[in-house]
Amino acid sequence: QASEEASLRALESLMTEFFHNCTTNERKREIEELLNNFAQQIGAWRFCLYFLSSTRNDYVMMYSLTVFENLINKMWLGVPSQDKMEIRSCLPKLLLAHHKTLPYFIRNKLCKVIVDIGRQDWPMFYHDFFTNILQLIQSPVTTPLGLIMLKTTSEELACPREDLSVARKEELRKLLLDQVQTVLGLLTGILESIWDKHSVTAATPPPSPTSGESGDLLSSLLQSPSAAKLLNQPIPILDTESEYICSLALECLAHLFSWIPLSTSITPSLLTTIFHFARFGCDTRIRKMSSVNGSSQNSVLGQERGRLGVLAMSCINELMSKNCVPMEFEEYLLRMFQQTFYLLQKITKDNNAHTVKSRLEELDESYIEKFTDFLRLFVSVHLRRIESYSQFPVVEFLALLFKYTFHQPTHEGYFSCLDIWTLFLDYLTSKIKSRLADKEAVLNRPLFCFLHGHRYEDALVLLLTEVLNRIQFRYNQAQLEELDDETLDDDQQTEWQRYLRQSLEVVAKVMELLPTHAFSTLFPVLQDNLEVYLGLQQFVVTSGTGHRLNITAENDCRRLHCSLRDLSSLLQAVGRLAEYFIGDVFAARFNDALTVVERLVKVTLYGSQIKLYNIETAVPSVLKPDLIDVHAQSLAALQAYAHWLAQFYSEVHRQNPEQFISLVSTALEAITPLISSKVQEKLLLSACHLLVSLATTVRPVFLISIPAVQKVFNRITDTSAQRLPDKAQVLVCRALSNVLLLPWPNLPESEQQWAVRSTNHASLISALTREYRQLKSNAILPQRKVQLEDTKVIIHQTLSVLEDIVESISGESTKSRQICYQSLQESVQVSLALFPAFIHQSDVTDEMLSFFLTLFQGLRVQMGVPFTEQIIQTFLNMFTREQLAESILHEGSTGCRVVEKFLKILQVVVQEPGQVFKPFLPSVIALCMEQVYPIIAERSSPDVKAELFELLFRVLHHNWRYFFKSSVLASVQRGVAEEQMENEAQFSAIMQAFGQSFLQPDIHLFKQNLFYLEMLNTKQKLYHKKIFRTAMLFQFVNVLLQVLVHKSHDLLQEEIGIATYNMASVDFDGFYSAFLPEFLASCDGVDSNQKNVLGRNFKMDRDLPSFTQNVHRLVNDLRYYRLCNDSLPPGTVKL
Repeated sequence: QASEEASLRALESLMTEFFHNCTTNERKREIEELLNNFAQQIGAWRFCLYFLSSTRNDYVMMYSLTVFENLINKMWLGVPSQDKMEIRSCLPKLLLAHHKTLPYFIRNKLCKVIVDIGRQDWPMFYHDFFTNILQLIQSPVTTPLGLIMLKTTSEELACPREDLSVARKEELRKLLLDQVQTVLGLLTGILESIWDKHSVTAATPPPSPTSGESGDLLSSLLQSPSAAKLLNQPIPILDTESEYICSLALECLAHLFSWIPLSTSITPSLLTTIFHFARFGCDTRIRKMSSVNGSSQNSVLGQERGRLGVLAMSCINELMSKNCVPMEFEEYLLRMFQQTFYLLQKITKDNNAHTVKSRLEELDESYIEKFTDFLRLFVSVHLRRIESYSQFPVVEFLALLFKYTFHQPTHEGYFSCLDIWTLFLDYLTSKIKSRLADKEAVLNRPLFCFLHGHRYEDALVLLLTEVLNRIQFRYNQAQLEELDDETLDDDQQTEWQRYLRQSLEVVAKVMELLPTHAFSTLFPVLQDNLEVYLGLQQFVVTSGTGHRLNITAENDCRRLHCSLRDLSSLLQAVGRLAEYFIGDVFAARFNDALTVVERLVKVTLYGSQIKLYNIETAVPSVLKPDLIDVHAQSLAALQAYAHWLAQFYSEVHRQNPEQFISLVSTALEAITPLISSKVQEKLLLSACHLLVSLATTVRPVFLISIPAVQKVFNRITDTSAQRLPDKAQVLVCRALSNVLLLPWPNLPESEQQWAVRSTNHASLISALTREYRQLKSNAILPQRKVQLEDTKVIIHQTLSVLEDIVESISGESTKSRQICYQSLQESVQVSLALFPAFIHQSDVTDEMLSFFLTLFQGLRVQMGVPFTEQIIQTFLNMFTREQLAESILHEGSTGCRVVEKFLKILQVVVQEPGQVFKPFLPSVIALCMEQVYPIIAERSSPDVKAELFELLFRVLHHNWRYFFKSSVLASVQRGVAEEQMENEAQFSAIMQAFGQSFLQPDIHLFKQNLFYLEMLNTKQKLYHKKIFRTAMLFQFVNVLLQVLVHKSHDLLQEEIGIATYNMASVDFDGFYSAFLPEFLASCDGVDSNQKNVLGRNFKMDRDLPSFTQNVHRLVNDLRYYRLCNDSLPPGTVKL
């Protein structure tokens, strides 16, 4: 007794010292070591039992419980059975005696420790574990404690972590499932009795079902008037204790629902009860009461009651998220939806005192979140199931969802609701498309009758109108001003851009379903704002310094600001809809589209002519960006119609080209004045992108002869003109190159005028590369720093333009690529000559290799074999082992990028069919295996590895015959080809490298390389090859199993399981008779008896699902046995 007393005092003072803020880290480490050593002693638990019953020090109690936890979870196997019995009897007694006085976190920890014992010993050695919990719940004094025990049991036993054998996990789940019905009955009873007990005292009589509260919708939702009456009862006022018990019971239910299957043990009365509690969340009176009385006691009570609503909704959502619904449960689901929509109706009800929005603002934010989750699950998982029930009023539901969406108090809430509409629109679209596939249905009804004889049509038109109103400052200024338009999120968009984009996605989806309605709703709104913009001309006055906008009154400026912001958004909307005017519907919707394009052309020209982007305004910080943005958006919207223009061109170019020519020429008049370094970049880039689209997508034959285009040619090739910013320069050069290179649509080859275009292209490229080609005369590195920087700028500017030109025609006809290469030939040779001089300047090498990579990908045929060989040889000579090491090890990310691009070029080379580049294979493989691989193999950094292994994969995949010569004669004689192996050493080295990569922590590389091996097996039967089967197969299986055992790449469990199966299935007999016994024999940390059990449990299945299940069982149980064995006291004799 005395020694226990002394130990307790010592422990208390150690704990106080440990948590004192003056204690040094050094001393804390000493104390920690002391405590750990104490915990490891056999019998330490006896002291801890004494500490728990004799101390009031929280730290000491927590420490003692941790000792027990460690003992039960890691050392239980080695604890004598007498001691186990004592622990099983003492800890629950301790809990019962002190649960009212212990701090809640100590009490919960003690519950968890007792549940941990149950997890190991119930029912065999701890048969009353679960009955004790049920008794605690049933006795009013200990109900809360019983509920905490129940929830902990559900958490720890139904979904146990991995320190149990698979057999035990299955047994526990079965034992718990047997108890589900009893447990749900108990919980229903608790919730019902508390509700009933407090309902009696609520004095106000329920409103009659016919009064305004319920309305027609309610009676159509709830078939029986009694149900409506029930849900209309006033909400009872609970005392704190009852509230606490209800919240525990609902928490238990939410956890139980997360793992038990839907079945009839979830009774209608339980569901109804949960819905009663869900009403707590939508009762605004509670919040009011608490705020009026002002006492903190009351306001806490209000929050608690709101929390009951949140917990009840969590239970409902757990049930909703299950996709697999048994037939007998469907009716329950219908009832659940009806009850939730009753709640939805309640929280979106207008009455004189309240707007819907203020009502929603009064509700708990987490309640609203849960409710939105419910609606999302309803639409995404269950709508298709429910829609067919005649008694479910889908249209009324949409009306409620509409109200709920457009009265959300927060932006995030509104976004979440828009997501639900998007899901609904996707559902409708796919439903219609699947009906369209069924020809019968189509013949009988036109497409838009599929919207259920228009029963959804009105809802969609309303939705569209409201979403459009929501993005306009005219209707929604206060809220839109709150959105941040500066900070970029992870998707590189601001809050305002995200708001607009999500809204426009909804608009587009409605457009797909109801094109005419959508267009007639949107276009007039656009028109109104365009009138304001086009009318600004009358307010432009000439001042001393240029032009000024003569609108100065603050109110006018504000109205103009709103109108311009709205115009910008509506232009984006019109651009987003362009795809719904092309393809099959081109003719049917031609007039609408023509109206839009004519307006857009007019607006862009107007903006460029009166130069609104350079005008002085009264509020320059606001109006100037507005004007620039409108101009840029009008160009971008017009660009969106490029595909429509292309279709217009191909369908009318014979009969009535005037209208088309006028549209394109006017658009070019709007573009040319903007292509200048004096124009703001946002506007300049919009103009450049439109020019590229006209040149690339539309490709009219007359483009080159339009004066506006010739003007741009002259500007770009004039060396005295100021160069455009990089991005714009690249885009304009791409456009001009494409005007000359791309074949004209609708014309035969003989009318393409290739000769003239070829000459023009050569002179364009010659002008663009003049300075660059002059560098060749002294292909040595400039010594002076200034000179070197100037040279680098020339190289960067020229190569970025050339690389882009090549990339943009890489998928085009042979003729275009030929002309392109002829024009570029000299510059390519200059680049190759300059390369060695800049090998130590990794930024320049990086750009040069980018250029060569693009050439190899787009123009390798045009470059011809001799020159391509010369390039590859130059690179192979330059990238010596020393150079590679310098790039990878000392030049950081740019150096690694250089090597990666070089390997990418080699990937293109080794994929080339035919014999041309085969002679390079030995040196490519040597470079990979003898030079690059040794440098990166041991580095933990992933740089270069992914590219290297992709190259090795391409070497194998595209050059299989280099390793396996299939002899026709042999296959005829034996009926099966046993290929001759060549270059065996290289093949083995490559496989060895793949094997090594599976031992490294990088999960992306692991996934990629596993995919490559599987691919080689699918396409070339890699695992079946003799060399692989005899020398490598089981090494790979062994590595994959070890990876699973170490849990280092857990995200790839499924892929590893499948690959293991594919390898083992090549030789199942060998796997079961030789590999598995050897694998088990070599496993350390398990004894021979455990190895036998592991072997016996691995059934000799040969199908994929059973085999992978066996693999995961083996891995789980092997880890479990090791854990058990580690926890045995030293010298334990096991029988």
